[in-house]
Amino acid sequence: MLKGMVSLVTGGASGLGKATVERLIKNGGKVVVLDIQVTRAHEVAKRLGSNVLVSPGCVTSEDDVKKAIDLAKTQFGCLNTVVNCAGHSETHQIYNFNKDQSCDIDGFMKCVNVNTVGTFNVIRLAAGVIGKNAPDENGQRGVIVNTASTIAFEGDIGQFAYAASSAAVVGMTLPIAREFASQGIRVMTIAPGTFDTPLLSYLPEKMLHFLCRMTPFPSRLGRPEEFAQLVTSILENPMLNGTVIRLDGAQKWFPL
Repeated sequence: MLKGMVSLVTGGASGLGKATVERLIKNGGKVVVLDIQVTRAHEVAKRLGSNVLVSPGCVTSEDDVKKAIDLAKTQFGCLNTVVNCAGHSETHQIYNFNKDQSCDIDGFMKCVNVNTVGTFNVIRLAAGVIGKNAPDENGQRGVIVNTASTIAFEGDIGQFAYAASSAAVVGMTLPIAREFASQGIRVMTIAPGTFDTPLLSYLPEKMLHFLCRMTPFPSRLGRPEEFAQLVTSILENPMLNGTVIRLDGAQKWFPL
């Protein structure tokens, strides 16, 4: 089923997005990568071959997203799938009572703009193109897979921006799936736990060990290829629609 499938993967230059691009290509697909990390995106495309094209830009820009979609149509003939992996994380106190100072609003706005508005922007612009595809034997025309986080359900102190933006993606999954059902477009969201991606590169080793202990089994960080495996499982299973799958090894946010 994946062979020949044309996908738009946002944030495909690194982390979960890159692993998704690699798996889609391995299964015979074609991919357009939309990412602000242009150099890294071109490195991925060069390594994986001509079935990966790069469209530089940001998910919050209507023009950038349209260019990526147009690239898929002109070079690969259609667009079947969107995988939204572009994201941004912020960790701050809301108010520092020792300094009698509130946090800056810009970090919160960036989180919401990239994670929530950016995801929605890609969905709204891609839907019309996917909805024009010929339906398959199940009446399906395409699939949209979003990325949230388990922090949407149990965010900790300082994670208010990431929790709010992820929770919004979780919340819009079902209503969008119900709206797009008449056009044969499925909509799913994955909520990963703590994965071994560049977003964790700044953490000290002690903190990484703590995060591993918070995952009952397997007691380690998630691997990007495991996220990518779930993406392809969603694409292949037509009954998965309108829900959120936690991918976190039963992660807890208190000491075991």
